[in-house]
Amino acid sequence: MTNFLRTRTRVCRNSSAPRNFFALLPLAALCFFLATPVVSAHVEHGTTFNAPGATIYYEVFGSGSGVPLFVANGGPGFDHQYLLVSDAWDILAKTRKIVMWDQRGTGRSGPLKPGQSCTLADQINDLDALRAHLGFDKIDLMGHSWGGFLAMAYAARHPEHIVHLIISDSAAPRWRDTLFLFKDVYPDVTARENGYAFTTALNEKDSAASAEAATKLYESMLFYSTEHRDEFLAKMANDKESRKVNHLVNQDVARFDLNPEIRKFRFPTLVMCGRFDMNVAPVIAYKIHEAIPGSKFVVFEKSGHMPFFEEPAKFVRVVNDFLSSNASAAAAPSSK
Repeated sequence: MTNFLRTRTRVCRNSSAPRNFFALLPLAALCFFLATPVVSAHVEHGTTFNAPGATIYYEVFGSGSGVPLFVANGGPGFDHQYLLVSDAWDILAKTRKIVMWDQRGTGRSGPLKPGQSCTLADQINDLDALRAHLGFDKIDLMGHSWGGFLAMAYAARHPEHIVHLIISDSAAPRWRDTLFLFKDVYPDVTARENGYAFTTALNEKDSAASAEAATKLYESMLFYSTEHRDEFLAKMANDKESRKVNHLVNQDVARFDLNPEIRKFRFPTLVMCGRFDMNVAPVIAYKIHEAIPGSKFVVFEKSGHMPFFEEPAKFVRVVNDFLSSNASAAAAPSSK
């Protein structure tokens, strides 16, 4: 279904430099095939602004005068539309403003132009430019999948702007440490999936059909229940992955190890994951939790890679409770 899967060759348990993350590829995988437009009850009213070096599409929804919640979607290479398959965000928006955006080179932010850079620094700077454009000095920040890595990187770079940090089903702080479980839990499915790799890579007339068949197998491994899997896929429309963004960010992110940085965090942090996340093993979330002083760890027992979709009621309750906690009780953010 998604292009990032079609470039994959083998499913590996712990690969060091995958081309895509989300699922089996370290990069595109991390975001997840998720990045396609979806049919949702959510009514979107977004616009664009000119950040230094890029035009960024964003949406602000919800009510309340408190600290806004910025949500960084997965990828890299996908836009934020897959998040809206769940109504959890609209429920959260009843008490706060929520900000989502299409990262540089994706979705309605438009494709990258020739020679335009797309690095981790660019992604951090785009987010900070959006924060400043909207006039918020302090924000709550959540990142899902690859967005979790971006959220950690932003918080390390700009701790002075963070009130609460939420890291959901995130890639490891050192990209190559991210652990995939597909081969271990679904050896029969991944063997069949890998069987399509040769034909897909040939770029012949039947390669597209082969890639689609492989994708269907891949998708079957991402959810806790087949009912949620089928519901999610039914709401998917055209694929919106940008392979160029995926490649450029994946290449750049490999240079960084955020482990020393996240140990400096002194703001309230929530780390959470689905118990049955095959795309990022739960042990990764737990290790992030252990590294961040005073962080809270929550597991969603009936979820795969997307707790906000598979367990929306619990997701809303956990996030609301956490964001309502007294941030003033935490130590001041460390200075750069």
